[in-house]
Amino acid sequence: MHVALPLEKMTTQDKLGVIEEIWDDLTHNPTQVPSPVWHGEELKAREERLAKGMTRFSDWSDAKQRIREQTR
Repeated sequence: MHVALPLEKMTTQDKLGVIEEIWDDLTHNPTQVPSPVWHGEELKAREERLAKGMTRFSDWSDAKQRIREQTR
């Protein structure tokens, strides 16, 4: 099925709104959205780094602050 959207007439905000609606709809049936193999591999690698003490969890607000400081 092809849905034609007037992309050239849509604002960036409109486009982001459409993307958000689509993602919201997809979350209602997560089993129908296949996860790429590399996602599982990356999760396993991150769990191993965590178990070895090579990484740690951060509070999201702290992580955002660090990212902002790195981009200055």
